[in-house]
Amino acid sequence: MFGDIMLVLVGLIIGLIIGFFAARYFMKKYMKENPPINEDMLKALMMQMGRKPNQKQINQMMKSMQKYM
Repeated sequence: MFGDIMLVLVGLIIGLIIGFFAARYFMKKYMKENPPINEDMLKALMMQMGRKPNQKQINQMMKSMQKYM
């Protein structure tokens, strides 16, 4: 009886750990393939804020965003 409960708990903990790392891997892969923002969106955002961005500024912002993905 106690052994059965322990097996269920150990299985649940192992499943949670595997599920966490699998979800993390797939989300990183998805974000790398489909970034949430691209250069055109960044340029439009900066223009809405009243700034006229040049290509160097856009490249710097894209590079800093890639660093955190």
